Amino acid sequence: MTAAAIIRQRTGPAPFDCAMVLGSGLGILAEAVEDPTVIAYAELPGFPVAGVSGHAGRLVIGRLEGRRVALMQGRAHVYEQGDARVMKPAIDCLAELGAKALLLTNAAGSLKAEMAPGAVMAISDHIALFGPNPLIGTPGDGRFVPMNEAYDPGLRSALVRGADKRGIPLHHGVYAWVTGPSFETPAEIRMLQRLGADAVGMSTVPEVILARHAGLSVVALSMITNYGAGMVPQAPSHGETKAVATEGAGAVEAVIRGFLAEMPA
Repeated sequence: MTAAAIIRQRTGPAPFDCAMVLGSGLGILAEAVEDPTVIAYAELPGFPVAGVSGHAGRLVIGRLEGRRVALMQGRAHVYEQGDARVMKPAIDCLAELGAKALLLTNAAGSLKAEMAPGAVMAISDHIALFGPNPLIGTPGDGRFVPMNEAYDPGLRSALVRGADKRGIPLHHGVYAWVTGPSFETPAEIRMLQRLGADAVGMSTVPEVILARHAGLSVVALSMITNYGAGMVPQAPSHGETKAVATEGAGAVEAVIRGFLAEMPA
């Protein structure tokens, strides 16, 4: 039985208003889902094995702000297996289930002095020059996916309205994807700043490309958890990422709830 068939069997055939991939520290949002059905990734063929602390590895389906939602609580990263296509089965499954939009979240490092840890940034565009494209090896002309509006303008507008109504300051910027798992060097951070990036992280972009290939509309948020290497005296760490993401999860939850209330019907 396919993952989509298992999910329909457990939750019914109705499509989802929004699917989400939750990054580090954002389990609070999954706990807020009403009438939840929880399915471990291990029960869903093709879903990733989440191998990073802070990623629970389960799908949570229910209602939030009156919308039917499917939340992926945790993701697999390219650095875990060296496979940029690791999230493809899960994202294709969400598209097959009729999700109207995909909201991606992550923890990221700031490249701007004025965007401090704890800030929330809406991704306006991305730079993906440093890792393998997840569509490499995909047959057919469909692999030539245009990325000029990878982050849907209408969904981003709903994100802005939702943040405004919840009183959460929302930054906007370009997210640079690097594969990790080591953090960037100070020289790499200076290079990314000169390329026009505002934040840097190790996830999300392969998912955006796969989602656009699958026909999903995409919107994305970064929780800023640290400054890039060399911007402050202390070196970034995964412990800092988890701690700040957990502290700031309430702000991200408020933005997402506002977005769901504002997103097009």
